[in-house]
Amino acid sequence: MSGRAQLMWDDAVTGYDFGPEHPMDPVRLALTRRLVTAFGLDRDLRVVAAPPAGDSTLRLVHREDYIEAVKAASADPGSMHGQYGIGTLDDPAFAGMHEVSALIAGQSVGAAEDVWRGAALHAVNFSGGLHHAMPGAASGFCIYNDAALAIARLLELGAERVAYVDVDVHHGDGVQAAFWDDPRVLTISLHEHPGTLFPGTGWPEETGGEAAEGSAANVTLPAGTSDADWLRAFHSVVPELVADFRPQVLVSQHGADSHFEDPLAHLAVSLDAQRAVQWACHELAHEHAGGRWIALGGGGYAVVDVVPRSWTHLVAIAAGRPVEPETELPEEWRAEVFARGRRMVPGRMTDGRWPVSWSAWENGYDPAARVDQAIRATRNAVFPLRGMLP
Repeated sequence: MSGRAQLMWDDAVTGYDFGPEHPMDPVRLALTRRLVTAFGLDRDLRVVAAPPAGDSTLRLVHREDYIEAVKAASADPGSMHGQYGIGTLDDPAFAGMHEVSALIAGQSVGAAEDVWRGAALHAVNFSGGLHHAMPGAASGFCIYNDAALAIARLLELGAERVAYVDVDVHHGDGVQAAFWDDPRVLTISLHEHPGTLFPGTGWPEETGGEAAEGSAANVTLPAGTSDADWLRAFHSVVPELVADFRPQVLVSQHGADSHFEDPLAHLAVSLDAQRAVQWACHELAHEHAGGRWIALGGGGYAVVDVVPRSWTHLVAIAAGRPVEPETELPEEWRAEVFARGRRMVPGRMTDGRWPVSWSAWENGYDPAARVDQAIRATRNAVFPLRGMLP
């Protein structure tokens, strides 16, 4: 197997654009790509532009009537008024929507193919992670579910165990739904409590269908959760489940919207804690999946200050050349941000909280702590189904 890391990228993915008033501004993708280049990471990566996902690939997850609806909306955006979740405030139709959505999906599918076949050990598609799209509907800024499609392609290629870890602030509902009854896929989602944030799902009691009990795990974090508790929650659930499952490939989704500056959610996580979890996923892949790691982007609506820095850390970790948190942002990149009419950005690749620290679950449980209550609820719901002590 090659030790090379791949960055899945085609400039055309920045055409995934719901309009100037929509929070998912594609500038976050363009600026991330520029920052990766400014740090010289291209020298440590193979940059690959995979083809768009074709209809047969899209049908691994999505219904044919839905794919046809996306194509119709793509050709005539004014024809959709909420049918199949398209033409809503969250998912307005736009010209070329099918083509660019299939292109983003193709990057994740291409990553899956290359990692499974040994052409790469790690592959990153930060334009992906569109985890809310359902088999028959758009949802939450997501048209095609590239994460689910990558996993489905791995299964088609012969994978028997794929672990999916989602640390976006929103529940990874579309991926969970796609594999609800499939014991070959373990889905773990760490997200803000569904009582205070879209999509309102991802309760601890959601543990998989009858044919796959214990294959879904959900950690629901209270609003205001910050670094130490976020990392405690991750390390109290994810490593044990992944070790028990013994995946052949780890797929992780790294939405940056858990950040304290994100305008659409209510957690208080720093860039430094996000980097720590990215590194932890990298280590889990090496410990339990032979190093096979597919890392995706996701949400993130502080599109200049946070997202490019967070995902550049992700790319750097995958490339084997992590960027130290205290590193200053390249002047050329800051100048480009300013030239695009954006305000000044932070000067370094840190929020000043490095090194981050957290207390392990083994150190004790506080029954009055809301995060500990959330951790315990997940462990009690899922671990016994897998024959593990909660």
